[in-house]
Amino acid sequence: AEGAASAGPAAARSLPSARIPTGAGRYELVQTEADLDRWIARAVEAGVVAVDTETNSLTAASCDLVGVCLAVEMGEGCYIPVGHVAPDSIAGGLDLGAEARPEQLPLDLVVARLKPLLEDPSVLKVGHNLKYDMQVLGQHGIRLAPWDDTMLISYVLEGGVHGHGMDELSKLHFGYAPISYDEVTGTGRNRITFDRVPLEKARDYAAEDADVTLRLWHALKPRVATVYETLERPLVPVIAAMETAGVLVDRAYLAELSRDLEGRLKELEAEIHRAAGMEFNVGSPKQLGEVLFDKLGLPGGRKGKTGAYSTDSAVLDELSDRHPVPQKVLDWRQLSKLKSTYTDALQEQIDAKTGRVHTHFAMAVANTGRLSSTDPNLQNIPIRTEEGRKIRRAFVAPPGTKLVSVDYSQIELRLVADMAGVAALREAFLTGVDIHAMTASQVFGVPLDKMTSEIRRKAKAINFGIIYGISGFGLGRQLGIGAGEAQAFIKAYLERFPELAAYMDRTKAFCREHGYVTTRFGRRCHIQGITERNAARRSFAERQAINAPIQGTAADIMKRAMVRIPAALDAAGLRARLLLQVHDELLFEAPEDEAERAAEVARAVMEAAATLSVPLVAEAGIGSSWAEAH
Repeated sequence: AEGAASAGPAAARSLPSARIPTGAGRYELVQTEADLDRWIARAVEAGVVAVDTETNSLTAASCDLVGVCLAVEMGEGCYIPVGHVAPDSIAGGLDLGAEARPEQLPLDLVVARLKPLLEDPSVLKVGHNLKYDMQVLGQHGIRLAPWDDTMLISYVLEGGVHGHGMDELSKLHFGYAPISYDEVTGTGRNRITFDRVPLEKARDYAAEDADVTLRLWHALKPRVATVYETLERPLVPVIAAMETAGVLVDRAYLAELSRDLEGRLKELEAEIHRAAGMEFNVGSPKQLGEVLFDKLGLPGGRKGKTGAYSTDSAVLDELSDRHPVPQKVLDWRQLSKLKSTYTDALQEQIDAKTGRVHTHFAMAVANTGRLSSTDPNLQNIPIRTEEGRKIRRAFVAPPGTKLVSVDYSQIELRLVADMAGVAALREAFLTGVDIHAMTASQVFGVPLDKMTSEIRRKAKAINFGIIYGISGFGLGRQLGIGAGEAQAFIKAYLERFPELAAYMDRTKAFCREHGYVTTRFGRRCHIQGITERNAARRSFAERQAINAPIQGTAADIMKRAMVRIPAALDAAGLRARLLLQVHDELLFEAPEDEAERAAEVARAVMEAAATLSVPLVAEAGIGSSWAEAH
């Protein structure tokens, strides 16, 4: 946040009226102290410098710094190598000593010289996906500030319109294709790490990255939105710290879980073979289709372009009440995915140095503003199944600490009540009535004291389905009833809550006119296909348009909380640290004797992250594992 606050004056001062170059630039290799000092002096004078780091790995927590790039004027840049070694083609794969290494300044000297510049509050540092560089430089004691991130500026301006990678943006805005990583490192089995790239090739590729980033900043910064200044930029160091921290994983427990799943998969395969009356490869959609539709004669077999029957989950769902095989295959697929994606893969993703998994949070992917998690994806672990809970048990607290989970209660339904102005829903949240029972009572005319779990289940499905623009067909499949009956439920729901129907019509009309919808905090969510002639594609876009302001506002509220939490924990004198953000939940690691207090602080910050016409409620749990805490 400090960086965000101090970036404005430098940014305003430094925007030139000069034309942005669209071709290749001039780049310099910095190999002497005098040249390094000259570039640093130029950056201090300019007040804005584009910065990029080159490393020998994409894992920021454990990579080695290979070089640093700077750009002060558009069309110019420099590369400061610090960790290059002799390429195998020159050194024959052997370490031939210092005399065979490329000429470069010592790492410690470069870090010492750059640190004052990169921490200077009067110089704005500009990067593309700066979260990564922040982590790399942080390993060397550099706390980068203040900063701008061109990837996030582009994302806030045009999320959902196109990708936000540097190469794609360069082609889009300047018609210029930068040198690709593959051009300098090779591909496939012949790829080399960046520390083995010859200096001249490394210079042209790396310095160009900083130069193009500076050009993008000049092109995009004048259009920047408040959402970037208040949410995305101050969130960068928070996410960087989360990724660096990682979360401890119990490898032995995961290995045991993998063995258990392997045994259960074999049992399920045997059951499927017995039920089918023959052995076949359960993992082969082609063989499964032949068993279901040719041998067992089940109805609804549809062949695709390849001539094979479709056996996706929707097809198997429809057949599950006609024969035991489809449901058992669905169960087999779920267990198989859990095993391959989590219990097996997680063991490989544990960092050898830290014993932790360091997931990557993508900040510029979902057009609603939501973060996405990769390597590993922790947002797809099923939380309502016993198997999913077992996987969460593998994420553990180190000795002397506890994991603290704090998550928002029904945040999207609360936002529906608030943003659509649905008086009955607002009243239910204000008085603490069970929202699903209240909805069931209103829609189906059943008094609360006569409510059954089955009627409440139907209302819950509609409540959550409405947020995603669910169709009668989709709701019917979920509830196991006909599409016509389900459509009648939706019609009755919208008649009972006319404010919601009006909100949906108003939102679709706005999106058709502008091509985007907005969250409560002004984030634009661009929606493709809203004016399509094809009814199916247009309908899909309309459902996105209805959902995006709600889901996007929930994402913005979570980000507002995340930006505030580190300072709140610090002010309370707590050593707790944020590890993960998954859907509506934050996961912390805290010393055992501080866990209760950390939970209170986090809950208070999350509940105060937005002022709505209904209360925001966050619930906390504490445990030795993620499953126990949530």
